[in-house]
Amino acid sequence: MSDQLSLVFAALAEPTRRDIVARLAVGDATVGELAEPYAMSLQAVSKHLKVLEAAGLVTKTPAAQRRSVHLEAEVFDLMTKWIERYQRQAEERYQRLDALLDQLDEDGNVIPTDERKTS
Repeated sequence: MSDQLSLVFAALAEPTRRDIVARLAVGDATVGELAEPYAMSLQAVSKHLKVLEAAGLVTKTPAAQRRSVHLEAEVFDLMTKWIERYQRQAEERYQRLDALLDQLDEDGNVIPTDERKTS
């Protein structure tokens, strides 16, 4: 999985990482603040953050005093475009199916063109 989209989806496949992303959507936080609600070590949370960082979902500020984690919302544009492409294709398939069903009567027989309803 070398492309960014695969890394993003793999990173978000884990519930704790999705929760971290949801919390960062509200605002930046330190690793310690992010670790508070979980029954895991600071190191375990840091590992989750490394996966999110490798996927481009989060960045850490370089400030040594209070090193906060920031959500990189631009990555969601990549995901949205990918999802929307397949959503459009699915909608087109449904429209074609609707058009086909409009040509059939209740028994599944083709209705002659001059007897079909027009919308």
